[in-house]
Amino acid sequence: MNTLIAVAIAPFGIGDELAPEIAEVVKVIRESGLPNRTASMFTEIEGEWDEVMKVVKDATFVLAKKGIRTEVVLKADVRPGFTNTMKTKVDKVNEILGGQK
Repeated sequence: MNTLIAVAIAPFGIGDELAPEIAEVVKVIRESGLPNRTASMFTEIEGEWDEVMKVVKDATFVLAKKGIRTEVVLKADVRPGFTNTMKTKVDKVNEILGGQK
């Protein structure tokens, strides 16, 4: 069943600058082959439930396996019969706004 998630996976207790660890997480997500988009606070991933959750697990464990305490915040939209919702949801809003971004 198609699932769109917004996930934030972040290390805890390792200092103020987290970009190197976040880059490791995002690399796992991007290499998954699933549609994804990274913004400043969340990464969206779309696919079948089990595939998406495997990517979340793999991306989380890239830090946890190094002994880094890792926090995961996840929001899921499970929408039977729909695909490409990462793009179409935004397109609908932009259409209503007259193409403004």
